This record gives sequence, structure tokens and C-alpha cells, in this order.
Amino acid sequence: MFSSNSVLLNPSLNHIPARVHHIHLMGVCGTGMAALAGMLKSAGFAVTGSDANVYPPMSDFLAGLGILLMSGYSADNLLPRPDLVVVGNVITVKNPEAQALASAGIPYVSFPQALGHFFLRGKQSLVVAGTHGKTTTSSMLATLLDLAGLAPGFMIGGIVQSFASNHHIGSGNYFVVEGDEYDTAFFDKGPKFLHYQPRIAIITSIEFDHADIYADLAAVKVAFAKLVALVPEDGAIIACLDHPVVREIVGPARCPVYGYGETPGLAWSLADLEVTPAGTVFTVMKQGKMLGRFTSVMPGRHNALNALAVMAVLDLVGVNTEVVAQGLLTFAGVKRRQEVRGTVNGITVIDDFAHHPTAVRETLAALAAAYSGRRLITVFEPRTNSSRRKVFQEAYAGAFDQANIILVREPVPLANISEDQSFSSAQLVDNLRSRGLDAHCFSSTDAILDYLPGILATGDVVAILSNGGFDNIHSRLLDQLASHQIL
Repeated sequence: MFSSNSVLLNPSLNHIPARVHHIHLMGVCGTGMAALAGMLKSAGFAVTGSDANVYPPMSDFLAGLGILLMSGYSADNLLPRPDLVVVGNVITVKNPEAQALASAGIPYVSFPQALGHFFLRGKQSLVVAGTHGKTTTSSMLATLLDLAGLAPGFMIGGIVQSFASNHHIGSGNYFVVEGDEYDTAFFDKGPKFLHYQPRIAIITSIEFDHADIYADLAAVKVAFAKLVALVPEDGAIIACLDHPVVREIVGPARCPVYGYGETPGLAWSLADLEVTPAGTVFTVMKQGKMLGRFTSVMPGRHNALNALAVMAVLDLVGVNTEVVAQGLLTFAGVKRRQEVRGTVNGITVIDDFAHHPTAVRETLAALAAAYSGRRLITVFEPRTNSSRRKVFQEAYAGAFDQANIILVREPVPLANISEDQSFSSAQLVDNLRSRGLDAHCFSSTDAILDYLPGILATGDVVAILSNGGFDNIHSRLLDQLASHQIL
């Protein structure tokens, strides 16, 4: 059986055999694991999978690919015996299928190990890392590389609108990976991005996050320092040097570092930023000389910085400026990143993944500028392991200043976290009100939907912030609007 020191007991099992035909994925219904399953199937492997929660739409997606799914975890799922098992991040040491896997002596690897072995070897790996902006930046990079005719592969933590997918094998030389700093698997507590073989790495920001994994900012810095050390001498790092922590961490890099940001004197810098309803317009300075004025359809200063990082990478791989300018104008974005879910009765409903206090602040600033003159109603669900802890209680109080009305759902409590260490939505609302903001706390999503009809008016923008499904609040609100329950 696996135990707390299972890696020490079974080190020879954590590898990929020379000959592999049948690959089984544990936790296959996770977004990343399902994407990997699809890529492995496309690459010609026989693929099976198991998960505790096998239901549409993910079950339909996988079944449509011809992948045999098993509901629940069991030793029987390892029959017939696979050549390799990919163990998802959701799997714990006590999982009965994981214990059966160890008893059977079947080779196993993590999701990042499998991605690195089967799809990154022989490619130029472009890794996008950082506390914020990874999904949008990597999606933009993959889209513009494709527009340039370079046929990249990619694995990204969101649905790229241009591809209607979060993954693509690609026939070209480049592979774009969203480099997550979250831990790899129960038998490998290091960050995922250490398996992604970066040739070029983007580092957008470094802040404390993932309080369930990292004790403090110092621990986060150690993880990113390891990433920096992986980039070879003939590679490159594109780093947002507006951030002092990023500047510190990239200092020892053995490869060239190209700084970007709003700070004067960087290799790539922004100037004359203007956020309009049509997009974000900005001037780009390259090595102190004006490269041109560009327009991105993505609103906000933070998205202009994301675009600047992408431009720096594309310059290194030889994509011309005209293609970049066209790509920024036509980039369709990413699902759940400032995604307009619908406009009914003059009320616009927007879905966004923002949950860290910095991300909340930047997202709301972007939306307030893009929809200038309209009321911005923000609905926030603290759902991540970090946001449900007290660690960001005070930081959230300064994140909502751009909203006209703030509605906060009480979080589902984390197991094994005491009340005095848990985040309080009621306390956040008190803090917001002390700043003169119109804020309200709700015990449930239903209570929020009951309240919204009484306050919404034509012209309002409703920004719904959560890293989860939020009880399908977006569609339910749009249905209310369509049925004239909101006037």
C-alpha cells in the first residue's frame, strides 16, 4: 500500500515504462486530466479513466472520445492491468484505487509528469507562470502563435475561445503550458511547473496564495526560484519587473531576463494606457524606443501587461509586429475571464474567475473603466482554499472600491479549520461598509438571487466573481432577466 512515505517505499514505480499501450487516469473528470486523456487518445494510446463524480458534461465529453469511464474508485478499475497509471491531484493516499495500484506494482506518474513526457519532449516549451494572469496570458500566446502559422500545442487551465478547447497537441515546434504552482500529487508535493521543461518562461507576478499548500510568501518564493533555475542558458525569462518579488527571484537566472511592465527603462514597457469600451489602447516601448500603439480587446491595465509579456515572447520567436497587432485586436479571450455571459433588458452579466484580492481589485478596476458611467454590481463567492481562510480577510477589504454595490456569499467552511482561522463574509461586509461602500452578506446563492431583482436597473453591469460554478448563478440570473422578473 501507499503510505505517508510511499515514494521512499516504491521509488522504482514512479516512472514511465519504455513500452506503453494502455494508460489509466485516476481523477479523469478534472479539467486538466480530461484534457490529458483526450490528448493521449489522439496520440494513439488506449485510455481508460476513473473518478468519484462521473456525470455530464465531462462524462459525455470523455465518452465521445471513446474513453472507457469507471464511476468510483476500486481495485477492479485496474483490470485489465494498464501499462501506466496517471494519478490526478485529487487522489489522496487513502484512496482505495491508489492503494490497489501500489499493491499491484503498476508504474504510476503524476499529471505534470505525463504531460512533460508525452507532449513536451522535443518541443520548445513556453511556460506561463505567476500568481495572476496565467490563463489569459497563455491563451493569448497560443492564439497568436497559431495566427502566425506556428501551429502550437497547448495545455491551459481555461477554455481558449479561439479553439473552443483547453488543449491541443499541435504540429509545430512550440508548446504553451500554463505553469501552475500548486502541488503535483500526493506523492510529489512540489509545484506542477517544475515538470514542464521551460525554454522560455513568463513570470507575471509572485504573491502569497494557496494557503493550503504554502506556509507563507517565503515558501512561494522558493518554488518560483526553482522554476527560474530550470530555464537553460540558451532560454529566456520574460518577467514583470514592476513587482519587487519577481525582480528578486529572477536575479540569479542563468539565462537572459527581459523585464516588462510600466517601470521606465525596462526592455518592454507600457505607456499612455487608455481603457475604453472598445478595448485597451496602449503604447509599447521596446528598449526605450516606441514600437507602436496597440489595441487589445481585453479590458484593463493587467490585460495590457499580459499582452506585453506575450509580445516579448513572440518577438523572441520571430513573429512580426503586424501579426501581433492583428492578434490583439481579434483575440476572443478565455471562458470565465471577464466573459460576458449575456445582456438582457440592458443589464450585462459578466463571469470572472478572480478570487485573490489582487485579482479582484484589478478585475473590478478594468470593468469600471470599460463600462464607465454604468453601475457595477459585484457578486463574490469566497471558494478557494485560501479565500476561505482568514489569511486574506483584511486584504479583501481594499479590493472592492470600484464596485457600486457588493454582494458577498458566506463560504462553505473548510474541514479541519477552526472558526477563528476561517474567513468571514460578514466581517468583510462590515469592513467594506466602514469604507463607505454599499455591501451586503448572504447565506446562500438563492438569497442573492432573491435580492438582486429589487436593486437591478437597465444599464447595470453585474460582475460575478468565483473560481467555481457558483450554483449556476449566471444562467439563473439571465433567466430571471429574460422572464421580466427584473425591470
